[in-house]
Amino acid sequence: MSGTTHDLNSEENPDDKPMSTNFVLGESVEMPEGTPHCKGYDFSNGVDITAMMTAMMSTGFQATNMARACEEIKRMRKWRLSDTEWKEGDDEDLKEEEVRKSIRCKIFFSYTSNQISCGQREIILWLCKNKLVDVIVTTAGGIEEDFIKCFRPTYMGDFNKFKGKDLRLKGINRIGNLLIPNNNYCKFEDWFSPLLTKMHDEQEETGAFWSPSKMIERMGRDIDNEESVYYWCAKNGIPVFCPALTDGSVGDMIYFHSYKRPGFILDIAQDIRLVNDEAVKSHATGMIILGGGLVKHHTCNANLMRNGADFSVFINTGQEFDGSDSGARPDEAISWGKIRLTADPVKLYAEATLVWPFIVAETFAKDFDEEKWLKEVETLKTWL
Repeated sequence: MSGTTHDLNSEENPDDKPMSTNFVLGESVEMPEGTPHCKGYDFSNGVDITAMMTAMMSTGFQATNMARACEEIKRMRKWRLSDTEWKEGDDEDLKEEEVRKSIRCKIFFSYTSNQISCGQREIILWLCKNKLVDVIVTTAGGIEEDFIKCFRPTYMGDFNKFKGKDLRLKGINRIGNLLIPNNNYCKFEDWFSPLLTKMHDEQEETGAFWSPSKMIERMGRDIDNEESVYYWCAKNGIPVFCPALTDGSVGDMIYFHSYKRPGFILDIAQDIRLVNDEAVKSHATGMIILGGGLVKHHTCNANLMRNGADFSVFINTGQEFDGSDSGARPDEAISWGKIRLTADPVKLYAEATLVWPFIVAETFAKDFDEEKWLKEVETLKTWL
């Protein structure tokens, strides 16, 4: 045998170490003191959802990222301007500690249309109804599917059971394992077409053009239905931005309307200024983005205008190998200045319906009753 080959049958072990250490694995260095141990939830302790969520941090893989996402959302919700020290040259109106304590991080909440198509709509509605987010960015489907559901339900289907050809012949559309009859869109058209005519009348009377956010706010007011996400956004003053509002049923109706009555203008230039100003004029911003594509980039790009968001959570299944913005990790956004150098952003690789309900339960909903009580106390103080 050559001199470089070890005789594993030999009893010689000059270092008194296991043969695997000498010949195969190599010797380990000691882990730094305080390195967390990998340990999951023990059901011997019964079923404790809070403890299970806590245990996710040390479970590994995407469970750990889910726990980190919860922590990042808690940080953005907890942040106050009083966390930073007032310095000479800063705005004098922001010098008082009580004023600084009242200024929160502005939360940009973005989601793709499938989150409204599915049962996540009810969770999003709850967030908007209780003013727990500050700015919304979504797609055309994320707008119209909400209003459509005010008239007719979306039905449960199956990913594999129905053939597209058969559904087409029956006038039924499929979104994953959801089914939407064409009649749903007809009901929406019956409601929206007269409203579009009214908006066109008002444009001609005032000379002012509509922007997507103004149109969505108007739709939210006119629907007058508490089951609508955008009813609550309109009621609570939460701006909703949708730069691709024409990419769906709304666009179809604007197209048909243009042949009957040309001249209606939907001005996206107004909204790019408004959404960017929402970021620029904030003392701190947080981004929570479900999905990718337009909603992810539009939100990140607005935060670029202030040298990046302070807090960020991305939840999607996109991969970065193809160079898509959908799959891009937060580190790429840092390179563009869309997330701040000092931030600790999180990307959770997951299909949002699996994780978002649990994240909301652990963050927004967990302390909601306590925060509501504190707000009521503060309101009461102003009356005393």
